[in-house]
Amino acid sequence: MNRQLLKLSTNKKSKKLLKYANLFIILSITFLLYLCFFGPLNIVFNHHFWVKSLQTYDCCTVPLFINAYIILTVLGIPGTVLTIVGGILFGIIWGTIWSVIGATLGALGAFLMARYLLRDYVTKKFNKTGILAQFQQAILKQPIQFVLSIRLAPISPFNVVNFLFGLTPINWLSYTGATLIGIIPGTFAYNWLGVSGNKALQGSDRFSFFLALGFLSLLSIIPFVFRGFSSIKSSQ
Repeated sequence: MNRQLLKLSTNKKSKKLLKYANLFIILSITFLLYLCFFGPLNIVFNHHFWVKSLQTYDCCTVPLFINAYIILTVLGIPGTVLTIVGGILFGIIWGTIWSVIGATLGALGAFLMARYLLRDYVTKKFNKTGILAQFQQAILKQPIQFVLSIRLAPISPFNVVNFLFGLTPINWLSYTGATLIGIIPGTFAYNWLGVSGNKALQGSDRFSFFLALGFLSLLSIIPFVFRGFSSIKSSQ
């Protein structure tokens, strides 16, 4: 009898602690997002700030850029601005390379955080929507192909997806490799936008900017077209 009472008491304490931990996480994320959008941290989305800051440290621009990308991605803050900054600072090719490395390492960090630190909270959050169940089923069928199809669409919510994948049974190595390959086209497009947009603002080569915009739009449409063809094939 005493053991059962002790067990019930321990379970209640654990649930209470978990509840407070989840509340703390929610409040922390909300506060961080508030600071980013309305507070002093809104400079995170200001590409002029990043260009000036990184150019100040000429000798270590690349490692600073990659580390900034990793930190923002792990925190769940969109790194699109940094991808564009990469194009402005390093050009299309090297900007794409450094952005892909930073985004992939950041995606791995978020994946591991979801898997080992935030599993209970994130599972409860996404179980309600049914998104997690869909992810679980798709991963079991074709893990690498599924990650690639998600990553190839530049409009997919990159940061949300990182945490979702951490809750699936996919191996971290397969996830990282597929992420690395899958984000290359979208990252290239955003870098191209950064380079061509910067030139367009200076009054030259506007055609290149619209070409980059068209390429990004095409990348966004391709996954939907591919899914349409797949559904037609499966119904035949």
